[in-house]
Amino acid sequence: MGEHLSAAQRSKIRRLSQPRELAPDEEGGELNIVPFLDIVVNILIFVLATVAVTFTSSIETNPPGSGGAGVRQEEKKSLGLTIMIVNQGFSIKAQGGNVAPGCAGAGPGIAIPKAGAQYDFTRLQDCVGRLKRSAPDFEEETQAFIAGNPDTDYQTVISVIDAIRNDNQGNPLFPDVNFKVGK
Repeated sequence: MGEHLSAAQRSKIRRLSQPRELAPDEEGGELNIVPFLDIVVNILIFVLATVAVTFTSSIETNPPGSGGAGVRQEEKKSLGLTIMIVNQGFSIKAQGGNVAPGCAGAGPGIAIPKAGAQYDFTRLQDCVGRLKRSAPDFEEETQAFIAGNPDTDYQTVISVIDAIRNDNQGNPLFPDVNFKVGK
């Protein structure tokens, strides 16, 4: 059978029967996704490595309550307790006026001065308890406001909140604490 073919025909058959090399764009229809996966993994590792993890603590507060909802209730006196943390101690406002030094009635000055270089949280707790018990209308009031100087540290604010929430016997004083911003 090989005798009937010419040399040109045999050469062509040899050339066509040998495996040929594929061009780079003719790789048998398969898509090489390895480089794409490398890029995706690298981006993922970069994002995970640069994500900032932050830990925050929060203090639960309730917004100040408003008056009646359409129905006018019997007018009650409000204590409106505001404790201002100043460099000299605690300045306290109640019923719209200042509390005198030593928590003895109304008057100007620092109600609870510092004891040495430290804030006196025990005297603050006693004063707040005395103010709450000063009139029957104040017994059910649970809301107080705290304001501080810009340089007041976080621990002092937390200690004030702890001091005014309950008295020495564990009875609630002002558990609903809100913050005021000084003008």
